Amino acid sequence: MNLYPLFFTPLFKYRLWGGTKLRTVLHKEFDGDHIGESWEVSGVTGSETIVSNGPLAGKTLNELIASYGADFLGEAVIDKFGSHFPLLIKFLDTEKPLSVQVHPGDAIAKARHDSYGKNEMWYIMDAEPDAEIIVGFENDTKPEDYTQAVSDGSIIDLLHKENVSKGDIIHIPAGRIHAIGAGIMLAEIQQTSDVTYRVYDYDRVDAKTGKKRDLHTEQATDVLDYNGCENYKTPYNAELNTSVPVIEDHYFTTAVLDLEGELLRDYSHQDSFTILMCVAGSTSFIYDDKTYNFKQGQTVILPAKVNTIQFISARATILEVTV
Repeated sequence: MNLYPLFFTPLFKYRLWGGTKLRTVLHKEFDGDHIGESWEVSGVTGSETIVSNGPLAGKTLNELIASYGADFLGEAVIDKFGSHFPLLIKFLDTEKPLSVQVHPGDAIAKARHDSYGKNEMWYIMDAEPDAEIIVGFENDTKPEDYTQAVSDGSIIDLLHKENVSKGDIIHIPAGRIHAIGAGIMLAEIQQTSDVTYRVYDYDRVDAKTGKKRDLHTEQATDVLDYNGCENYKTPYNAELNTSVPVIEDHYFTTAVLDLEGELLRDYSHQDSFTILMCVAGSTSFIYDDKTYNFKQGQTVILPAKVNTIQFISARATILEVTV
């Protein structure tokens, strides 16, 4: 069977900080409240997303890899990551701030958790006035200063706060302390990993469990990057109907495509699958004489063998993600 653009049924995750915008703005359909994350593409064991369209509907992401191998992933991706799907793709909505946290890199994650590390990026889709994130230390910091601040409850005072607005991009490499503040909806691209060291959680109780969440302040000590940084946002200049690279690292490459009207996109130079996330507006595209509608809050995978698509209508902003 020939491969084609693949949509997946999202998985919805309760989070004590979750809000309502995944339902009211992105029109996701789910039961329950405080749904903070929509896992759009996942190969995480126990949380695999399932194809929702076409002849392959009902197949999991990992079943596609087993059946199609390099035709789905790309030879270069297999050479780099094996048959493991390397990315986890999400939309997040925060009614309350997330915990202050950090993720280990590959070496420590493998040694401690038999897992990959977690490098990630955020694209801000919507932010309330004065919404902010925590990202990195305000100044170069010593490990002993971190330990003391954790002990006396002043860790927030050491951290850099940054106001954010629609279209901002923030790269969070492994080791960088961070937290998403309240009133933010974003797209998140990350390595396939769920290893998080929680450093500070506002002394709050999870209403679902009746308990405070565990902290991992000691585990974080040798993971943290203690250096300050002058600018934590990723600068870029969007150009109409031009794919503008914004993040390029070992784990993924992301470009912003500000789209209007018709545009032919040729991905044949890439030996990789391509993930498209619609972060604003709506459009349609044609592949193999079939039209696919694509709107804000949707994600689609173009397998490595799907080389060319034709955008045909409307106005949208799309993230193009490859490995």
